[in-house]
Amino acid sequence: MAGGLRSDWSPVAPDRGGAGRVSGVDRLVYMVNQIARNVAVGGGERAIVATADHIAAFWDPRMRRHIADHVAAGGAGLDPVALAALRQLAENGPPPSQTPATHFAAVDETGGSDAG
Repeated sequence: MAGGLRSDWSPVAPDRGGAGRVSGVDRLVYMVNQIARNVAVGGGERAIVATADHIAAFWDPRMRRHIADHVAAGGAGLDPVALAALRQLAENGPPPSQTPATHFAAVDETGGSDAG
């Protein structure tokens, strides 16, 4: 594991309801929905672009592949803004940077992703 994440990475976090653990795509759906809700104040297209920007800039490539596969399978559980952002990424690639935070992520440095 020297220098990064294991190749068999799977997002796992405690279940907030105390019933066990949430893993895999359910955790990614939860995360992208949180991002979409946080930027929803920008409204409509701005929220979609800001969500896509965040995913492109901060998510590990394995996380992006996992959620892209989920979208390709129908995207169950995704908020409309999150689903639109992920579809936009799949169809158009990453949007132009939307915030100063994503400028930092563009620098080739360790720790620039949500994955650690």
